[in-house]
Amino acid sequence: MRVLGLDLGARRIGLAISDEEGRIAFPAGHLERTAPKRDLAALAALIAERRVGRAVVGLPLHLDGRAGPEAEAARAFARTLAKRAGIPVDTLDERWTSVAAQRSLREAGRGVARRRGKGVVDAVAATLLLSTYLDRLHSRTERESAG
Repeated sequence: MRVLGLDLGARRIGLAISDEEGRIAFPAGHLERTAPKRDLAALAALIAERRVGRAVVGLPLHLDGRAGPEAEAARAFARTLAKRAGIPVDTLDERWTSVAAQRSLREAGRGVARRRGKGVVDAVAATLLLSTYLDRLHSRTERESAG
């Protein structure tokens, strides 16, 4: 089952998708945000086209772990997407994904222009989020089958 990772931003949604086994995360670009209904329609179409069976949305918590308005908006987005696309949509703490994505790109020597590079950072952040989610999902499954 493919899994879709979403890094929500005010202007863009970073996208990542897994392989069919749900083991490896790959960057899948970004979606420029327009209007909530259009964004959801575009994501639902992507989910159907790529045969995605589950998704995860980054949950932007404060550094101390508190949920602010952005986290509540991410939870609401996840619930709405789940209803619209007909798949389970989870959330996962994403406090460090954008920072890690920028560091990863810098270390890889990606000389990306600021404006054009934002979408790349969003996709890499979504990939890191999805990778973490897949690791947790599979380690939980392995623990359950061992116990």
